[in-house]
Amino acid sequence: MDKLSPEQRSLNMAAVKGKNTTPEIRVRKMLHKMGYRFRLYRKDLPGKPDIVLPKYRLCIFVHGCFWHQHPRCKRATIPEFNREFWVTKFQGTLKRDEWVEKELLEQGWRVCVIWECETKNEELLNKAIHRCI
Repeated sequence: MDKLSPEQRSLNMAAVKGKNTTPEIRVRKMLHKMGYRFRLYRKDLPGKPDIVLPKYRLCIFVHGCFWHQHPRCKRATIPEFNREFWVTKFQGTLKRDEWVEKELLEQGWRVCVIWECETKNEELLNKAIHRCI
């Protein structure tokens, strides 16, 4: 059973940001510190990538471990309450992620995913960025 009322849950979910999240800002600060210049949320590209480095034809997505179900990550849980809804939601997210990556690759872009958990440690983030570039 959900501990929150439907109204409280709705307010909670509405507060989840889609842009300028803390993990995205961490990645952007590190990229900037390394001397890379980039664009944000290019609407002309499939999936509106979080970070685009046009010079390198590279799109970086900063995925939340929960929302994108990072494999083998402790944050990638499935809530027990309303489980069927969550499983369907996560499957849809994963299908969309696959479609977006396929479309970008067909357009000649490279795609890299940096996971939320990788942004919490500067050394891990540095490795993740170097894996991308």
